[in-house]
Amino acid sequence: MPWQHSGVELKRTWPIGEEKETLERRWDGLLKSQNRGIALRATDDRQVSRTYRVSLMGYQNSTPIDQLQTDEPMPPIRRYALRFLDRQYLIADGRLISRPRPSLWESLGERQLFLSSLFSEPHHSGPALAATSDIPDRHHFRGRGSKDIVPLYRNSESLEPNVLPGLIEMLGISFSNSITPEDLTAYFYGIMAHPEYPRRFYEELDTRQVRVPITKDAALFEKIRSVGARLLWLHTYGQRYVQTGQVRGQVPNGKAKGIKAVPQTEEDYPKSFHFEANSKTLHIGEGQFNPVEPEVFEFEVSGLKVVQSWLRYRMKAGAGKKSSPLDDIRPTVWRAEFNTELLEMLWVLEETVALYPEQAELLEAVVAGECFTAGELPDVPEGMRKPPKPPVAEAKLL
Repeated sequence: MPWQHSGVELKRTWPIGEEKETLERRWDGLLKSQNRGIALRATDDRQVSRTYRVSLMGYQNSTPIDQLQTDEPMPPIRRYALRFLDRQYLIADGRLISRPRPSLWESLGERQLFLSSLFSEPHHSGPALAATSDIPDRHHFRGRGSKDIVPLYRNSESLEPNVLPGLIEMLGISFSNSITPEDLTAYFYGIMAHPEYPRRFYEELDTRQVRVPITKDAALFEKIRSVGARLLWLHTYGQRYVQTGQVRGQVPNGKAKGIKAVPQTEEDYPKSFHFEANSKTLHIGEGQFNPVEPEVFEFEVSGLKVVQSWLRYRMKAGAGKKSSPLDDIRPTVWRAEFNTELLEMLWVLEETVALYPEQAELLEAVVAGECFTAGELPDVPEGMRKPPKPPVAEAKLL
């Protein structure tokens, strides 16, 4: 998958939020601020007095921020993959984002999938590959150090896979079966998205080069593809790889339940959370969720505790570095959607952990059997590692 591109980098945190209403209040706060440069958190590449012509999913407003009226309409708010399994929202305005990565936005489509991994240092514990169907943050994989994103397709129409030309055809001939780009990606995910992969290849991964063994056994390939497809469906919250028995946009109910509601009042907004391993109870302020398995609460991706990170962002004080006075504009009540999203994440992780033993066995079978060698794979065509060129129709004379 030659095209590997840095994810979105804002250099400010306030345009990202856990709910849309908070982002609307922050935008209003920016427009009504006495010093919009401070509110923006101006940097060398984003100033309130400058013009930026950046189109994100068709939206572009190049009016300098210091010239906007106080009633300027809200820019589009899009789903944003801040961290693995943590779907937040983003004000999708190029004037607010230092590194918006337009090529990633231009590639977003109904079948697009973004993979993230750790390319800057060796892997530690947890899976070595993560996935999202939403525009990803630069540090989507584990919150730091993992800047590269690997898209499945090079365009929004999903007509040009980000796969070595000839590889899919070669596998199809070898397996006597039709192979799609989704099949290949699901195989990769089944091999790499579990902790046995970094344990098994600990020394090899010290080079920071992430590689995947491709089996020559058609039946084994299909078993791994099936597991990987299930995981991709789970990790994109039902948005990708819908198969028989899977409902788009809906993950299966798990064991965890809300047994005591988090009060939806401003004075009772949760300030902290804690976990009781013996009773398998997750306490969020006055609320309680049970049963939460310890391996779910402690689930990590190379040091990022997924559930705990999700919760810290949604506590009263929030998480992450403060970049602007606008960061102090926080959700005022614990919304019902927070409960829904928390339970969905817990259910996804329950099944993810349950699949790990099968994935470990399949990986061992691949290593024990015959695999394709690097010499059997096609070469990377010149230019395929670069971002795709924008459509001619969108080119503008400035």
